[in-house]
Amino acid sequence: MSSSNCRFYENKYPEVDEVVMVNVQEIAEMGAYVKLLEYDNIEGMVLLSELSRRRIRSIQKLIRVGKNEVAVVLRVDKEKGYIDLSKRRVSAEDIVKCDERYNKSKAVHSILRHCAEKFSVSLETLYQTVGWPLSRVYGHAYDAFKVSITDPSIFDKIECPSQDVLDELKLYISRRLTPQAQKIRADVEVSCFSYEGIDAIKEALKAAEELSTEQMQVKAKLVAAPLYVISTQALDKAQGIALLEQAIEKITETITAKGGACKVTLAPKAVTASEDAELQALLERKEAEDKESSDEEEED
Repeated sequence: MSSSNCRFYENKYPEVDEVVMVNVQEIAEMGAYVKLLEYDNIEGMVLLSELSRRRIRSIQKLIRVGKNEVAVVLRVDKEKGYIDLSKRRVSAEDIVKCDERYNKSKAVHSILRHCAEKFSVSLETLYQTVGWPLSRVYGHAYDAFKVSITDPSIFDKIECPSQDVLDELKLYISRRLTPQAQKIRADVEVSCFSYEGIDAIKEALKAAEELSTEQMQVKAKLVAAPLYVISTQALDKAQGIALLEQAIEKITETITAKGGACKVTLAPKAVTASEDAELQALLERKEAEDKESSDEEEED
């Protein structure tokens, strides 16, 4: 076994009825040969009769070489190393659960492999001393790693190969698993043609910004009258969207009381980095134009 390969879980073989992620290697007369991705790529077979509940017209339409599939374990012969699997007995719920577990396990594997390679430690040693003991306590090492970001004491009882490895592990977990704040944005047109005009708009936007919390700051910026961008940064997308919805309600309530109006042109949504960069460029261009026109006025 290569020092950078290892099964994800403590058991060397999966249990009967366990749902596993496999990769299709070859299609034969009897069925499909697969490798079990979570069990160090040991070989298994999905028998032809276990591929589908329906009559099989074309095996290629059901299963393709190179594709990952979710399968359930039917039989395990540990002496001969045979594993029989079924695709047809897998439910939609099984697929969701297996996907989630597999993605967690891949993240843990990547973190442990990084530390193993950096310090020339066998990956299996890291699983034995860190990954599997944490899985026993927390159900999955990934969940333990997430907890460790705010509570590093979970490693106190873990016998890591060295302090250097442990320090790197903590640092890398923090870098990989600390949630990133998302930019949430909404566009609104705010206008008021009454006597209070500009002051009423400023008051409405200020009322929105006052809804800021310690974790999420609400900001209102003018793009080009009457268009304003309302934004926040949030770790939880749903909470960020809810906060901006409240902010728009506040603007509407405040400006309507002054005889004005608020129209939503872009409902609150999480924006991508490129969308955010476009907005920044637009704001900077607007700022430059305003500066140019004010310089011209001064010259006149």
